Amino acid sequence: MTECRIAHPVVKCTYCRTEYQQESKTSTICKKCAQNVQLYGTPKPCQYCNIIAAFIGNKCQRCTNSEKKYGPPYSCEQCKQQCAFDRKDDRKKVDGKLLCWLCTLSYKRVLQKTKEQRKHLSSSSRASHQEKEQYSRLSSGSHYNSFSPDLALDSPGTDHFVIIAQLKEEVATLKKMLHQKDQMILEKEKKITELKADFQYQESQMRAKMNQMEKTHKEVTEQLQAKNRELLKQAAALSKSKKLEKSGAITSP
Repeated sequence: MTECRIAHPVVKCTYCRTEYQQESKTSTICKKCAQNVQLYGTPKPCQYCNIIAAFIGNKCQRCTNSEKKYGPPYSCEQCKQQCAFDRKDDRKKVDGKLLCWLCTLSYKRVLQKTKEQRKHLSSSSRASHQEKEQYSRLSSGSHYNSFSPDLALDSPGTDHFVIIAQLKEEVATLKKMLHQKDQMILEKEKKITELKADFQYQESQMRAKMNQMEKTHKEVTEQLQAKNRELLKQAAALSKSKKLEKSGAITSP
């Protein structure tokens, strides 16, 4: 089982951000997105959640379905984006907060990590408590007995774990969003470069065609001018011969 998890880890889809089991190291998108790419091409960022999963139109399927079911989105209390849908049920909110899908997942991961850290601290504190009790019995000082390791769990310092974990999660989310935007910029720059290259090629082809047409027109004009000069010469020769014939007819007896 462990070898299977190592060979096929659970990762997030580059596009829809849904977790899936990676079947190959080169695969970075889930099967559903892979099928949509084949059908509709590379997706665009959703106009609501900004996740690059809008295969049809300007909205991802998740936001489209939520909008049909719950109405227009509201501002997420975490990321401040207009992508949180109010389900009109406080039980479905996260600690009473109206969060978008990504922030909900992030918040739940933070809570899970915090629970695990508190559990670890609790087990460590119990072991430490037993050691301190043994030490206090051997120690002559009474001030060691006044220490209670359980107070450490209720102290403000433990809240720092929540804050730090949440900040780390937010930084990771922002980094991913930044990476997505960088990818979008690179794709747009690539597209602009391709369009510029195509425009330059079309322009060079047009110039070559115009130069060829100009050259052909010049050659035809020269040929017509040469033919016109030849015809003028022939006409002048005919006119001269007719004059000679007339003058010969007059002088003959």
